[in-house]
Formats: sequence, structure tokens, C-alpha cells
Amino acid sequence: MSMIGESRPGLMVSRYIATRPGDAERGPLVRGHPSEAHKRLLVDGELGWVYGPRRHELAVLVVDDSVSPGQIVARDIAGVAPAETVRVVKHDFDAGRSTRNLG
Repeated sequence: MSMIGESRPGLMVSRYIATRPGDAERGPLVRGHPSEAHKRLLVDGELGWVYGPRRHELAVLVVDDSVSPGQIVARDIAGVAPAETVRVVKHDFDAGRSTRNLG
């Protein structure tokens, strides 16, 4: 396994929240343990790529001590479900329109 793969291990979706139109808080969001955010160089409120088994999507990361290490809580992220493994990767805004920032 490469060094990058070791520094960004997969995370299990422990809970999935699907919102409805009219809900106060909506949109793609990932809650993760501070140690997992630190491994991925992500900070609270930052955008990151969430790679699921079927697709990838940008989501806001919320650092949350109540989430167990190795797990995430996902909200409104298409293509993921509970008990699946996903990768969360920092987005490289300086990369421009190339594909090298896609993890």
C-alpha cells in the first residue's frame, strides 16, 4: 500500500441522515472524529471529497468528538449507505481543473 493510502484509510459510515425539503439543515455533510480529520489535514467546516463505492461528492466536514474513530456520520451524500466504507480526502483548490486533486 502506498504512503498516501496509509495516511487516508477508509472510514465506515456508522449513520446516514437523509433530509427533506424544508428541513433547517440540509446538504452534503460528514461528521468525523478529530483524529480522523487530523490524519487527512482537514479542519472543521472545510470541504472535502467523499469517495463512496458508487460515486464521489464534495461535503462539508464537521469535527465531532461523539463520532468514534474510524467511522463517520454522513448527511445527504448520494451513493453511500450505512456500513459501507468511504474515503474522505482534502480538496486541493490550488490544483485548478486537473484531475490530480481527486485523491
